[in-house]
Amino acid sequence: MKSQRGVALILVLWVITLLSVIAGNFAFSMRTESQMARNLLSTAQAQAQADAGLQRAWYELLKPPTELQRWTVDGSVHELVGEGAALRISIQDESGKIDINTASEALLRGLFRSVGVSEEDAAALADCVQDWREGGSLKRLHGAKVDDYRKAGRNYGPPNAPFTTVDELLRVLGVTPQMFRLLEPMVTVHTRQAGVNTAVAQRATLLAIPGVTPALADEYLNLRQSLAAAGQKAPVFAGAGIFASQPAGLAVYSVRSEAKMADGTVFVRQAVARLSQDPKHPVTLLAWGEGDSE
Repeated sequence: MKSQRGVALILVLWVITLLSVIAGNFAFSMRTESQMARNLLSTAQAQAQADAGLQRAWYELLKPPTELQRWTVDGSVHELVGEGAALRISIQDESGKIDINTASEALLRGLFRSVGVSEEDAAALADCVQDWREGGSLKRLHGAKVDDYRKAGRNYGPPNAPFTTVDELLRVLGVTPQMFRLLEPMVTVHTRQAGVNTAVAQRATLLAIPGVTPALADEYLNLRQSLAAAGQKAPVFAGAGIFASQPAGLAVYSVRSEAKMADGTVFVRQAVARLSQDPKHPVTLLAWGEGDSE
């Protein structure tokens, strides 16, 4: 009898242990699922706040240009407090960027040199960009056509047509992901202008212009800032020479809206849109997606 009671006690202890393990696993699973639900909810809230920030940017852009409180379009960050979120919103006039469809060889070389590429590699990349966007099978001296892409292990070649998106630049032979991350804020495919509207260009873009030094760029940016504070427009940057362009009347803007929740969750919305005077369709989206947090 004693041995039977001992076996029964051991069985009971094993059952209790097993039930404890099951209960622990269940509690852990519930905590995990609860945390996942909270994360999903927080991400959804951050996304909604970022999208709201984007709408605020469109509202600001639709104000009359004479409105003194109208937000600047030179990439300056505007900080707001939403419902449980901190918002950082910036607007960039696309005319202050380099259009990779229309930029000259010299401007393309300057663009690549500005992100640390050597003179020789910058010349090759400029040729590759031109071979990508232009028709014909003949390639430039340092360029690349379909056979070169195949030799490099790519299963595609240049479309011999203009770039349709900025991301397409990443497919050009020689452009690395690290290089593209630096180039992306400075380039566009929406203006079709040969130069840069220096009145709204950011410092990095100004430095991509051949002949522009950091000292010249900073001097111009200081002048631009002081004139903006006085409600005056900035003059064309003389240091940009032939690479300076006036806006072509295409009201195209890129917006970056970052929302950070109290728990640290961050969501970034990026979009490019064309604005018009049509009251029914004042905003036409040209690009829409998520961005990386800074």
